[in-house]
Amino acid sequence: MHGASMAGLRQIGHHDLAGNGDGMQVMRGGDALYVAHFGPSRMGTSILDASDPTNLQLVAQWPVPGGGHTHKVQVADGLLLTNHEHFRGSDPDRAGLCVYDLTDPFAPEQVGFWESGGRGVHRIVYEGGRYAYLSATPDDYRERIWFVIDVSDPSNPVEAGRWWWPGMRLDETPTWPDEENRSVHHAMVQGDRAYLGFWDSGMVILDTSDLSDIRTISHLNWTPGGHTHTVLPLPGRDYVAVTDEQIKDGRAVPHMIRVVDISDEANPEVVAICPEPGDEYWDRGLRYGAHCLHENRPGSYRSAEVILATYFNAGVRVYDLADPTDPREIAHWVGACPPGQEAIQMNDLWVDEDLLVYATDRAGSGVYVLEPEPELRQRMEATRL
Repeated sequence: MHGASMAGLRQIGHHDLAGNGDGMQVMRGGDALYVAHFGPSRMGTSILDASDPTNLQLVAQWPVPGGGHTHKVQVADGLLLTNHEHFRGSDPDRAGLCVYDLTDPFAPEQVGFWESGGRGVHRIVYEGGRYAYLSATPDDYRERIWFVIDVSDPSNPVEAGRWWWPGMRLDETPTWPDEENRSVHHAMVQGDRAYLGFWDSGMVILDTSDLSDIRTISHLNWTPGGHTHTVLPLPGRDYVAVTDEQIKDGRAVPHMIRVVDISDEANPEVVAICPEPGDEYWDRGLRYGAHCLHENRPGSYRSAEVILATYFNAGVRVYDLADPTDPREIAHWVGACPPGQEAIQMNDLWVDEDLLVYATDRAGSGVYVLEPEPELRQRMEATRL
């Protein structure tokens, strides 16, 4: 069992989610904190009162509805969106996107559902407004493709556009190596551009100016690579930060955080790799490697220079990209391994406007609240957008 390690961040709160601690995606809206569950606990979504971050209170907890899992949450414009997806051989009653009204943020009411068919919806991006963006595997495709869903009428969400790489549809012939899995994880949208993580195939930049004809601008892959997860544009700068998700326990191919120059968006170029936490983490158990980034959502802390990431058993890491060709780690937090777990597995994080960090452990210990120490707080405030 490994002890805690921290520099620049300290823990001020924690909740074990009533023993259902497989926390996956986390997002705060007002005083409500929404936590989606990975799946093994058979819980779907937890809602906590975070008005006192040092004393989180569980208000509601929903079991997974009808099988599968609902491991993603998005909150904006008075709506809560969750996914419904197959999970470890389970067969959910419905596969798709569920829409809830948040008139009462602690008691959401379902108002709509978009049926995807197939294996269901994996990841959603919704920042408010007319469109939600998501990855899903419909019946007639080999893997996850990218959808734009119009939620202007929450009771009747409808498809507004879709994109896939030629060969992903079952009636098309794949043109890539058999060992390469081309599958959309999710895309961050900025203006009329979408920056898409394409799993074994790196990143893709899309032109979304015409949703009826979404066009591919460029595609970039790298070695070692695989399992590209998040492509985060840095607002006002010609760079994106990109995570490759580690999917294997123990010693494996490194999965890192890259900085990519997109000043020539037709020819993006990797210019740096963020420092890795250290070789000692390989032997701490379960996964060691990059996963999620805080995604600069409206209503959260936003910066084009300071990024925060989860790194599974290496906890939460904070990087300064003032010089994008020379990223520096400026803080980290690794919680002590909880009793009964092989290792901590920090999965996702949300950084609130007050700079508090809410981070989940998918392996079983729930959600943590972290506070920046004065030096880190000063840097985060100085780079706030």
